[in-house]
Amino acid sequence: MRARRSVRPGRPLAGLLLAAALALTGCSAGGEDSAGSGSAADAAKEAASQADGRGGGAYRGDAGGAKASAPQKLTTGHIIRTASLTVQVDSVPKALDAARADAESAGGYVGNETTTRDEDGRERTRVVLRVPVERYDGVLAGLEGAGKLLERSAKAEDVTDQVVDVESRIKSQRASVARVRALMDQATKLSDVVTLEGELSSRQAELEALLARQASLKDRTTLATITLSLTEKPVRESEREDDPGFLDALAGGWDAFVTMLRWLAVALGAVLPFAAVAALLVLLWLRVVRPRRPGGSAGPDISAGTGGQG
Repeated sequence: MRARRSVRPGRPLAGLLLAAALALTGCSAGGEDSAGSGSAADAAKEAASQADGRGGGAYRGDAGGAKASAPQKLTTGHIIRTASLTVQVDSVPKALDAARADAESAGGYVGNETTTRDEDGRERTRVVLRVPVERYDGVLAGLEGAGKLLERSAKAEDVTDQVVDVESRIKSQRASVARVRALMDQATKLSDVVTLEGELSSRQAELEALLARQASLKDRTTLATITLSLTEKPVRESEREDDPGFLDALAGGWDAFVTMLRWLAVALGAVLPFAAVAALLVLLWLRVVRPRRPGGSAGPDISAGTGGQG
């Protein structure tokens, strides 16, 4: 009886142990196979990406190679472009009209405009143009060719990090506002509602400020700013204050001589009528009035009588 009880329980126990060992062995083998296959796949992907990065020929023709090389292209990002030009033109109004037409035809618009005149009467105009970034280079080249370029400056500021940061903060702030609103829906006490309303107002104000900053960044990165200053050319651009030469002196003397003759002619014309009247009066005196005077014939008669008596 004792022998039976000692031998029979041992066989089932040995069978259970063997089955458990086989099960564990199969699981471990399956895990190793899956791990091996996963590591092999990762190694293959890494090798493929490295080969494509080095320009391997095996991955240039397939779709995988095209997808892997796509992120390597240079992206423009978010860039604020500004430029300032000073151009000397023959006519400021005509050049201003042409600049407006160029900006509007490019899909932009004209901003602030200021017009003044200097001491010499030349017109000066300063105008701000907003044009799409895609047409920025073409419009800038056209404005430079409108006349004589006196000054040019251009600036490009990359604000991609700011754009990404603002977008992330807007997303977080919206989620925060949504959580506060959910808490308000669940609040039952008046004090809790008042506290949550104040918190919601504060977070909404922060969200609106972030949205305004995002709109400003979008406007400045979408439209480039060109500040154009137009000035008229001098009437005689080559005029200089040099010492006068022989020809200048001759021209000045001739002008003075002609001016003198002109004034003499004017004076003679003014005196001539009076001279003619005076000459006529003298002629009348000598021919008519003087011979008829009594004392004119007394002298010869007396002398003749005295001579006869002696």
